[in-house]
Amino acid sequence: MIRFERVAKRYPNGREAISGVSFDVAGGEMVFLTGRSGAGKSTVLKLIALLERPTRGVVTVNGQSTGPLPARKIPAFRRGIGVVFQDHKLLADRPVFDNVALPLFVAGAPLREMDKRVRAALDQVGLLGKERLLPLELSIGEQQRVGIARAVITRPAVLIADEPTGNLDPELALEVMNVFRRFQEVGTTVMIATHDMHLVREFGKREIVLEGGHVRGVEDVQVPVVGAAAT
Repeated sequence: MIRFERVAKRYPNGREAISGVSFDVAGGEMVFLTGRSGAGKSTVLKLIALLERPTRGVVTVNGQSTGPLPARKIPAFRRGIGVVFQDHKLLADRPVFDNVALPLFVAGAPLREMDKRVRAALDQVGLLGKERLLPLELSIGEQQRVGIARAVITRPAVLIADEPTGNLDPELALEVMNVFRRFQEVGTTVMIATHDMHLVREFGKREIVLEGGHVRGVEDVQVPVVGAAAT
C-alpha cells in the first residue's frame, strides 16, 4: 500500500531531509513513524501525500508511483489519502459540518450525499449531534476528532497523521489513538508520526524509526500494554 525505495528528499536550500529511506507498509496495517525532531518524519508524510516529490528513489502509494504523476492527476490521487494535522487546521468561523464537508465541497459532491457522509464521518469519531457547533466550542480532543472526520470523509485507503496527539493530555491522546485504530480495524492503512513512545508501546504496532534522515530500524511490538483496548 505504501512503499519507499531508497528515497531521498533535498530541499531548495540544500538540506537533505531524508536519504536512502526504504520501507513497506501493507494494506490495512497501522504503523508508527518515530524519531527525534528533525529526523525526517514530516517529510516522509509529505511525500506520501504528494505535498512534496522525491529527489531520488521511488514512492508508491495505492499502487501509484508519485514521481511521474502529472499535476492534473494530483487531486484525484490525494482523494485516496486522508491527512490529519497536529494543529487541526480547522476553519474557526465555520461550524463542524462545514469543516468536515470541505473535501466533498471541493470535489463537487451533491448536497444530499454530502449531508449523509458528513453525519456518518462524525458518527465514526463520536461527534454526531455537534454539526452546528463552532470549533472553539469544542474541547481540544473533539477538535482533533473533527480533523480526523474531515480526513476520512472521502473514504481514503490511506490515513496519515503528523503528531496528532502532540497537544493532548494522556487521556485525550489515548482517546484519539483509539479512533485511528478503529479505522485500521476496518481496513484503512494508517501511518502516524509521533514522538510519544508511551503510546507507541501501548498500542503494540510496528514502528519505523528514523534517525538523521535514515531508517534506523523497524521494530515489531508483539504485546500491547494493558489499557490500550479500544473504547
